[in-house]
Order: sequence, then C-alpha cells, then structure tokens
Amino acid sequence: MPELIDFLKLFGGFVYLLMGGELLVRGALGLSKESNIPPVVVGMTVVAMGTSAPELMVSTFSALSGYPGIAIGNVVGSNIANVLLVIGIPVMIYPSSCAQEGLSRQASLMIGVSLLFIVMCAFEPIEFWEGALLVTILVGFLIAATRGAAVIPLDDPEEEMERGLGLPTVPGTITLFIVLGVVSLPLGADLVVEGGVGLASTWGVSEAVIGLSLIALGTSLPELSTTVIAALHKSSDVAIGNVVGSNLFNILAILGITALLTDIPVDPSFLRFDLWVMFGSSIVLWLFVLMKGTINRYAGGFFLAGYFGYLALIY
Repeated sequence: MPELIDFLKLFGGFVYLLMGGELLVRGALGLSKESNIPPVVVGMTVVAMGTSAPELMVSTFSALSGYPGIAIGNVVGSNIANVLLVIGIPVMIYPSSCAQEGLSRQASLMIGVSLLFIVMCAFEPIEFWEGALLVTILVGFLIAATRGAAVIPLDDPEEEMERGLGLPTVPGTITLFIVLGVVSLPLGADLVVEGGVGLASTWGVSEAVIGLSLIALGTSLPELSTTVIAALHKSSDVAIGNVVGSNLFNILAILGITALLTDIPVDPSFLRFDLWVMFGSSIVLWLFVLMKGTINRYAGGFFLAGYFGYLALIY
C-alpha cells in the first residue's frame, strides 16, 4: 500500500511538472515577443529561475534537516542531468543551435563557477562567507544579463516567435502563465521527490546516491519538460539558454542560499568522481557553444549514453 501511494505521488508530480513547464515556456516566450527581449535571455532568467525552484527547496530542506549528501548530490546530479539528459532528449526531437550571440559568455561563466564550486568542495565545509560570495556573483550575473538584453541580437525575432503558436500577448495573461508555471513546478517536483524517496528508501539506496540520481532527476524534470516543449516549438534558444542558466542558478543560488543558512559538509566521494563528471559534461556543452555548433541527434545519443552510463556506475 505505501508503495502504491508513492507511485501515485510520482504520477501526480509528473502532471504538475508538464503543466508547469508548458505554462512557463509559453509565458516566457510571450514576454520575449512583447518586450523584444531575445528568447535566450528569457531562458537564462525567468525560465531558469523558475525551474531551479525545486532544487532550492530540496537542498535547503535536506541541509537543514542534517542530510548534506542530498543537498550536494542534488546540485551535482542536477547539473549532470541538465547537460546529458535535459539536452540529450530534446535534440532527438529538434536539433539545438548554440550560435546565439552572448551565449558563450554565459557558458564561460558556468565553467568558472563550476571550478569555484569544486575548489569550495575541496576545502569543505562550504561556509557562510562562501555562500555570500556565490550569491554576490549571482546578483552580478542577473544585473549583467538584464542589461545585456538590449545588445544580444536575434537573427530574425519575428521568424523565431512565429514558431511558438498560441503564445499569450496580454500582459496580465503572460504574468498569469509565468506565475502558474513557477508555482506548479515546485509542487510537482516536491511530489515526485517525495514519492521517489519513499520508493528508494524501501530499496535501501544510500543518501548520496539518492541525491545524485533519483532526487536530482526528480528536480531536473522541470528543466526537461521546458526544454522538450521548447524543442517541440522549435525554439532552441530557450532550450540551451535554460540549461546554462539553470546550472548557474543551481550553484550560485541553491548552494549559495543553503550555505547562508547552514554549513554544508562535503562527502569525499563527490570529489573522487561525481564533481568531475559534472565538470566534464559542462566542458562538452561549453565547447559546442564556443564553436557555435548545432547539437544534433548523434550528439544527443552520445549525451544520453553518457548519462545512463553514469547512473550505472554510481549504482
């Protein structure tokens, strides 16, 4: 009976996540169209912040409850899943271009922040002042991204927007879509994680592995749903920008805010393997962006094989 309840929680969570992802992407693309902000910038701010809310909830709660392995594992596992799974699946539907101007700066920042995170983990625990540093970088990033909205051009904004059918155009509707999306996503992720942890605990899986796999996958579902829907709308700008933005938010906002609330000890096992998988996958995405390449189905197959290979190794 408890297992059935957990399965029902998972199913209900998936419904919330899919609805929230659809509403958030439509609202964000509508905002982009009405305000002449390039979709890549909207993806890096509104969409990325909304889809990172589940990770923030899970990491702060687990760290304050005395489960630091889940807090760190959630961020590391989510960043791995974001690149290998969240990009790997949508490009099977529609190839994602990495040629947007301004994206290389964001991807380079992602690499720098990932390296800083690894250094912080090496000199664990992650303390208050380190959390303050991460949040300060986040604030600077948001200011720069907002100011850069006027100078990051699109090749053809109208052509890009025409692909997204049924976008809201009234400011009130756009706001409603975004708010409903942001509210639905953490609710759905909470149900998915709750049901998933209930199932995993009966299977005797360790705290760190739960954080890296099941919980990371559960909290990455909003990113997956938004990027799949963006791919269906053939809006690759939002898909790639959302992943880069989410990876930045996961480290800067989630770890930063969690470290402001409590010191976060780091299990040595993360430094031996998982952090380097996270960094390696980020490097691969960064190289695609630097070369202004297109992530096609072949690359997507490679990403997916890498992700499932990683899961097989940690289990």
